[in-house]
Amino acid sequence: MSSLRISRIEKKTRVEGPGLRYAIWVQGCLIRCEGCFNPHTWDMNGGIVQDIDEIFSDIESTSQTTPELEGVTFLGGEPFHQAQELSILASKIKKIGLSIVTFTGYDYASIINSNNPNWHRLIKATDLLIDGPYIESKHDLSYPWIGSKNQKYRFLSDVYKHLEDYLSTIQNKLEINIHPNGTITANGMANSVDLDMLLQLGYVRKEE
Repeated sequence: MSSLRISRIEKKTRVEGPGLRYAIWVQGCLIRCEGCFNPHTWDMNGGIVQDIDEIFSDIESTSQTTPELEGVTFLGGEPFHQAQELSILASKIKKIGLSIVTFTGYDYASIINSNNPNWHRLIKATDLLIDGPYIESKHDLSYPWIGSKNQKYRFLSDVYKHLEDYLSTIQNKLEINIHPNGTITANGMANSVDLDMLLQLGYVRKEE
C-alpha cells in the first residue's frame, strides 16, 4: 500500500483555493524559503504517515456528506517531494468529480522540463497550480492564496479558467480553528499584524 507523510488535514476550508476544499498539508520540504509560513512542515521525517486509501476514503465520505465540497488542495511542505503518492491519490479524487489545486515552491518551467515522470503525473492531475518559492522581499497579499508577487497561477484545465480575469476581486481570508485539546490553528492568508496577534496567544500554529 502507498502512504503519504502529512503534517495536517483540514476537511473543510474556504481559504486554500476556490470554493470549499479538503486540504492536505504534506510533511517535508527541502526548498525552505526564508520567511516561510510553515517551517514546522520542513522536517522530512516529521508529521505522520497515513495510508493513501484511508485518506481517499475520508475524502469520499466528506464529499458524500458535504455536497458543496468541490475539490482537494495539496500544499505543505512541498507536494512535489511526494509527487508519486499524490498523483495516485489525485487520480482517485478526479474519478469522484473533485478538482485538484496544488501549491509548490518549484517554478512551473522546472517541473515540466524535469525528467521526473511523477512530477508530470501530478501536473497532469492538477487543475490549478500555484507555483514559485515564497520570496520575503516580494511579500504581497493583494491576490488570493499567494504570499509573494513572484508566485503564479497556472490554469492547467478549464475547471478554474473562468477565475483568471477575476483574481483581483477575490479576497484573502483567515480561518481559525479551536481544537478539543485547546490548541488553535490558523490557515489562510493574513496580514503580519493579525498573525503577530494570534501568535501572542501562545497556542497558534500557522498553516497558510
